[in-house]
Amino acid sequence: MATKEDLYDAGVDLFGEGRVDEAIAVYTEALGLDPQYVHALHGLAMAYLSRENYEDAIAVGKRICELMPYDVLAHASLSTFFQQQGKMADAEAENAAARRLLDSERKRNEEGDHST
Repeated sequence: MATKEDLYDAGVDLFGEGRVDEAIAVYTEALGLDPQYVHALHGLAMAYLSRENYEDAIAVGKRICELMPYDVLAHASLSTFFQQQGKMADAEAENAAARRLLDSERKRNEEGDHST
């Protein structure tokens, strides 16, 4: 039986080969093993984005932000999804959240606090 990591890796390979629908299926299978597996969620969101399926990309992006509220990439990605759908106010709000998190991270690093 494949692990969630094996399935994620297969999804990355499939996506890289342009086999996006198959990648979506494999990411979904990985999430069946662990619905909170953030790597698979990121992969799934990007696959949806590549298919211009913005509603699903946004839904998955929001889920990632719920699971990882301090993840700069999660907010930056969600901003991109909103932007692609033409929801500029939402895109700017997520972009601002990503910038705040990044600024906070930089400040901690400057102060020598490397905890997350």
